[in-house]
Amino acid sequence: MVTVVCSSSSCMSATSTFKNKAASGSGGFRSQPLVMETAQVPPRRLILLRHAKSSWEDRSLKDHDRPLSKDGETDVIQVTYKLQKLGWIPQLILSSDATRTRQTLKIMQDQVRAFLEAEIHFISSFYSVAAMDGQTADHLRRAICKYARDEILTVMCMGHNRGWEEAASTFSGASIELKTCNAALLEAAGKSWEEAFLLAGDGGWKLQQLVKPNVR
Repeated sequence: MVTVVCSSSSCMSATSTFKNKAASGSGGFRSQPLVMETAQVPPRRLILLRHAKSSWEDRSLKDHDRPLSKDGETDVIQVTYKLQKLGWIPQLILSSDATRTRQTLKIMQDQVRAFLEAEIHFISSFYSVAAMDGQTADHLRRAICKYARDEILTVMCMGHNRGWEEAASTFSGASIELKTCNAALLEAAGKSWEEAFLLAGDGGWKLQQLVKPNVR
């Protein structure tokens, strides 16, 4: 079997040559199908995860410093194992530096070792940008393209509403609601993250699934 990797014009020429030689019997060729082999571009996978439920017990704490509630801790464990089962383990994690997002990530790492192997960056602007109307999607796009090398195929961004569900909706073109500890799993093709964002544009990322904790 002959495998040819080429442009459309060169393939037409190659096909003609093979057919002519097969028909004439010259060059020892036998008549056989010509197989085209095209390079597959692996999908870029983006997890947009909102932090787990936080506690309001200590009213003296600043919003940035509020910890997770007990229910929030339980929800993280459930979502972590669901992501593992689906095979959506990030190689790069970009997270808000708020206490509740840090604790969400720490529990994920405690439950599934693969989350410890990811490259991690805490980005303080993820906390503030989420409160600014319509700015989160572009902010995430720029952060991902800054930190994600071409060989990284799965990125998880951890943050807050309203920005996170705005970004998920912008990327996918669907109206997405992200309650606490909900994750939107998005996919787009591209040889790099820059190319994936360019080709998909707004609304071109495919929403593969919404991952949620079990209903209490």
